[in-house]
Order: sequence, then structure tokens, then C-alpha cells
Amino acid sequence: MNYLFVAALVLFAASAQADWLQFRGPGANGVSDLKNLPLKWSATENIAWRTELPGAGYSSPIVVGRKIFVTTGIKGEQIPGVAPRKHKIGGTADFVHPQTSDADRKYELRVICLDADTGKVIWERTSYNGPVYDGKHSFNTYASPTPITDGKNVYVWFESQGMYAYDFDGKQKWKASFGGINALNLGPGSSPLMFEDLIIVQSDQDDGADSFIAAVRAKDGSVAWKTPRKTGASWSTPVLFDSSGKKEVITMATEAVIAYDPRTGKELWRGPGVEAFAANTPISGKGLIIAAGYHPKKKVLALRPDVPEDQRVAWSYDKGTAYIPSSIIYGDYLYLVADNGSLSCLDVATGAIKYEGKRMPKPTKYTASPVAFDGKILLSSNDGDTFVVKAGPDFEVLDTNSLDEPIHASLALDGDSIFLRTDKALYRIRAKK
Repeated sequence: MNYLFVAALVLFAASAQADWLQFRGPGANGVSDLKNLPLKWSATENIAWRTELPGAGYSSPIVVGRKIFVTTGIKGEQIPGVAPRKHKIGGTADFVHPQTSDADRKYELRVICLDADTGKVIWERTSYNGPVYDGKHSFNTYASPTPITDGKNVYVWFESQGMYAYDFDGKQKWKASFGGINALNLGPGSSPLMFEDLIIVQSDQDDGADSFIAAVRAKDGSVAWKTPRKTGASWSTPVLFDSSGKKEVITMATEAVIAYDPRTGKELWRGPGVEAFAANTPISGKGLIIAAGYHPKKKVLALRPDVPEDQRVAWSYDKGTAYIPSSIIYGDYLYLVADNGSLSCLDVATGAIKYEGKRMPKPTKYTASPVAFDGKILLSSNDGDTFVVKAGPDFEVLDTNSLDEPIHASLALDGDSIFLRTDKALYRIRAKK
């Protein structure tokens, strides 16, 4: 037997199976090198299976091997006499967000493991069941952070309600807590980040007095380091950046973009902030870090990591940003998705505009972050439509795929399939052979 041929087959099989282990996939940027994914589907076309999910959650599915993990929150009974906590913002010490909800409810927070081949639920575990620490935005859920895995265990982060580790058979390994997280009555949003044997969480709170970034050890949930931050409430997910061969944790906030040593939590450098609530995730490409904010100011910053602070900004742009959906870099171009789904394309290296404000065929709102593969960008709307856009400097919508269920979670790509979570169910979308 030709063992080199066998080895090549093994490598090919491994490359074709690109596990989606965290929010926005392998590089935390929404980009996959897979080729054989479906581009057309509907409620009756190219659906391998559909599994109903209980409760509500905007967390994305993650895929490891032939298992899928999602989280959800199930609303329980009302607790009489409970009101949302009062928060500190802009000099006001008793702020209560007018759109907060459910502070007076019990919630059951679950992690669910499904079989990727059949969609069958393998196990469900309740991580927390009881009163919540604080209210959330009426639009948000208590299961919005996406789980993460190191290939051995799955780690779920429910912010104020704690972090939990399970092995792939559903056995709880440990639980950990940083106490109540004060996020202006708006609820959770930031997903955890994995670095080697550490799980890193960003927790920006209220006016910044209690904000921190921290790492817990994957083996037992003990705190490896915890670094205070003077940054106001944000819902952004930290990401890893390779700077001259060394990993840095990049965080985004209203006041500053800050890089940390992932092993120690030491601040390495900082740049200007987005001057807006930070709810999406920074990305990187062409040696630059891209940070974007939406409200009260629309702002995109392209930052150089290895230069003096006064030379940090390579270019900036003041249109096309979104509150929740993150941007995506694919090839030479940065694509900005606005909350209304309009798409803008800029050259990553220079900020030169290729097109801006191009609309999808159906006007609506967007929460999910885009994904890209094989020269296409996929944008999923709150109405349940996923638009296929040709990547490159010329705007073209190639197709529209519709499901009669809202989509708020970002897609996961694995093998030959797209895993899509709606507000009701999890789908495996796969072209019929």
C-alpha cells in the first residue's frame, strides 16, 4: 500500500472537516476555507434535519467532531417585588434602561448537545436555575454568548449566572463565577475566548469602575489572572491577534482598543476607542486591527499594532457600521454590515471605498454576523432570509434563501454543511447527494 497516498487522504479528510469551535469559527473571523457548502435552501430544500430548541438564545452553534453544542434560556415564574438594578452611567447613579425586562423572572439556563449527523439531542444539562442577577434588553436573551471548546470539554458562559465546563458526555467538570456583571440592564453578549489552557472573558460594566478582563484555567475553573479595565459597558468579544509571532488578546471598547498578553493579562498597548457602545467584535487582516462602533457615533478604525501610539491609526471611516453584527475581512476587502443590512466594501490596507450602502433585496434588521467561503459572503437577517453576495469590489447578490423563522445567531460552517439556528430550531443545511 502507498502510505504517502493514505496520509494524503487523511490530511484531505482533516482539511474538509473544519470544526467550528467558537464564535465566528476557527479564526474567530467568520471565514472558512471550505468549498462544498450549499448555496441554496428553503424550508423544504437541502434541509438534512431540523431540531426544535426550547427557550430562547442568540448563541451560535459550535461544532466539534460529530457533536453540536448550543445554549438556551427558558423563562420561569415571576418573582413578586423584584425590580431591575440601578446602574451608573454618565454621572447618573440610578440609571434603569427603559427597555430592560425579566429582572423579576426565574430562568433555567441550559447547554444542549446534538448529534451532527441526525440532529438528535444527545443530552441536555441545566447549568443554572433560579433568579437572574439583573434584567436584560427586551430584545436580548440570557443565552447570547456562544460556547467554546478545546476539543475535550465545552465551556459555557452565562456572565452573571456563571461559567460551566462539561465533558462531551455531559458530565459537569466545574463551575466558576465572577459575581454579578453590571451591564446597564441589557444582559449578556460577550463570548469567551480560548488561549491554550485558558478561557478568557471580557467584562466591561456600567461606567467602568468594575470592568475587567480575566482568564480561568480550563482544567478547574480557577482564576489564572484578572486585570481591571477603566472601560464602560460593552458586549464585544475579545479575539487573538498574531503580532510578530506572538499572540495578543485584542479588546474593543468605547474608550480604547487595548491589547493584552493572553498568558498574564498584562496590557501591551492601546489605541483610540470607537467612541460608541461596543457590541460587535474586532477583526484583523493585512496586519491591521479593525474596530467599529455604531451609537452614538458611527466609526471604523484601522489600527497598526507595532507602532508608536500617535501613529496607531492607519485609516478611519464614518459610515456603514452596525450595533451588533460584526464586520468581516475576506481576501483584500473589509465588508461592513449595517443594522439595516446595507453592505459596504473597503480595501483593508488603505480604506479605499469600493462600494458603500448597497441594499439587500428585502429591507429588514440584522443581528447575525456574516460568514464567508468560496468567494461568497452570507448575510442572515432577523426575518429569516440569508443572502448570498459575491465577494469582491463589485456588488452582486447571487441568491436569497428564506426560512419562515427569525435568525439572530451567526451561522456555523463545518464539513459539507451549514448549521443555522433560528429562534425556534437548529437546522443542518446540506446539499442532497
